[in-house]
Amino acid sequence: MIIARVLIGGLIGLLLSGCTGLQTESEAVNKNTVSTEGALQAYTTLGLQYLQSGDTANAKSAVQKALDIDTDYAPSYNALALIFQVEDEVVLAEKYYKKAIDLAPDLAMFHNNYGAFLFTQERYQEACVELAKATEDPFYNNRAQTFENLGRCYEQIGRSDVAIHAFERSLKTGGMRPLALVELADLYLSLGNIPKAEEYFTQFTELANSKQVNHSAKSLWVGIRLARENNKVSLAITYTLLLKNLYPESDEYKQYKESAR
Repeated sequence: MIIARVLIGGLIGLLLSGCTGLQTESEAVNKNTVSTEGALQAYTTLGLQYLQSGDTANAKSAVQKALDIDTDYAPSYNALALIFQVEDEVVLAEKYYKKAIDLAPDLAMFHNNYGAFLFTQERYQEACVELAKATEDPFYNNRAQTFENLGRCYEQIGRSDVAIHAFERSLKTGGMRPLALVELADLYLSLGNIPKAEEYFTQFTELANSKQVNHSAKSLWVGIRLARENNKVSLAITYTLLLKNLYPESDEYKQYKESAR
């Protein structure tokens, strides 16, 4: 699933932020042998670096060495969960996500990662609970993205009211986030609040026009519907041609064709 790969890649990238290229085991550990904590971090980071390069066997081996030192080191269980998720070992992935949370229940990152996993499994009710827990930490450095994921999760269970709140919190904590802007425009449009839909879609189109972001199938479909609401025929045609040419197999183009019958 594309969403699953994107979420996993993003989570690994966040965990490895600040790290440079793949190190050998001796390079990783020798830098940190001044303390047990340093060795635990080094082996776990090395495992995630192996995972990022697609080597899940060595990833597991490195993380296991951290657990050989300390069987209660929560970040290593989180790393194992990510590894098994990549390998599509769903039961093992969930087992280790839960183990990490049991050992460090207040760590927002673990709730976020487990919530993202549940989302990929289409267990949306449970995912929303975990993602909501992750957003409770005001110092979590991935909070804006988590609010955005929480909004998408609420959409899946038909909770437009709290989805709107989550997307708006994403913007307040993370600035101009294209996905949140489009989702808010879509939600307000569905609720019949055209001025609010226009407000958020205009912010998105400013980013698109300045080449900071590309239109998605969803943004173009929102644009078509808003143009129709405002009787802007030429603009609706422009968005329609883009949707047809760029995303002919998308669900949004199918919705457009159904609406045009």
